[in-house]
Amino acid sequence: MTYDIAVLPGDGIGPEITRAAVAVLEKAAALSGFSVRAAEFPIGGAAIDAFGRPLPEDTISACRDSAAVLLGAVGGPKWDSLPGDLRPEKGLLGIRGALGLYANLRPAVVYPALRSASPLRDEILGDGIDILVVRELTGGIYFGRRGRFEKDGGMVAFDTEEYSVREIRRILKVAFDIARGRKGRLCSVDKANVLESSRLWREIAGETAREYPDVALTHMYVDNCAMQLVRRPGQFDTIVTGNMFGDILSDEASQITGSIGMLPSASLGEGTLGLYEPIHGSAPDIAGKDLANPIGSILSAALLLRHSLGRPDAAEAVESAVLRALDGGLRTADIASAGGHVVGTGAMAEHILSALK
Repeated sequence: MTYDIAVLPGDGIGPEITRAAVAVLEKAAALSGFSVRAAEFPIGGAAIDAFGRPLPEDTISACRDSAAVLLGAVGGPKWDSLPGDLRPEKGLLGIRGALGLYANLRPAVVYPALRSASPLRDEILGDGIDILVVRELTGGIYFGRRGRFEKDGGMVAFDTEEYSVREIRRILKVAFDIARGRKGRLCSVDKANVLESSRLWREIAGETAREYPDVALTHMYVDNCAMQLVRRPGQFDTIVTGNMFGDILSDEASQITGSIGMLPSASLGEGTLGLYEPIHGSAPDIAGKDLANPIGSILSAALLLRHSLGRPDAAEAVESAVLRALDGGLRTADIASAGGHVVGTGAMAEHILSALK
């Protein structure tokens, strides 16, 4: 069987990390008895330069016709002066909406070989960290009504946080299902002491919990959660929250692992089609210098294999290859310690390919 994969390299380091991920994806598929056919399409700043808009219709069509989408990164200072609806990030928001991808899964894992790279003290890390943040992706303040108006002789800007019962219930069901398959603990994060949207969120969470008696639901305010992630991260297993809170908390969680370059993400909807990307940005300052860490993108390919292609065997092979490379002492600059064996993007990808069995 052959699966069509739409690859959206994007900007900055996007092309080099997706190149590494595709090579690993192709080898993992071949070892497992199937194949992938990868084709590249523009998004973000690259699409603006070529077509004058961050998300061409051809890119949307190609993604819809594919089994899965692998994305690199979008954005950079080159396009910062453009109006909001023409900036590269609009392409990323647009493709998530066009594909109906409302659930973003962001794992944060401290690998034993990289324990020393975490900024947290060893006693705080305890027995290790394995957190999954489930972030609602197509609602909330990022998609609410916004604008500007004159008031008292000055300009006022507003952005609206909106969530419907349907939007809340569907992301909670995803999170409860995931928590059930992990340790059976789910922490719902909101700001219900202040925000009406969070009060509705908490109500629906309580209702949904009755359908999952085997999952222990707790609630936490977002400011407390941000503190607890660096104070006692081991208390968390699965976290579910809204779009903006999830954006912030998942980036914070990534830092306790040692490097944002290590972590993948999956954006899922109702079917098997998903979009997979590392959670880091485009890092234009190191683009083309063979310095980027490709592991976040490679592990995103593993999530693609597991969730969209239904091949957990191939996904586990990729994840094991990454662990073997790390256990062998290989480090890109972002995760290197003094005296470590520092390699570039290409060399790290080659070592992971060699470790793939």
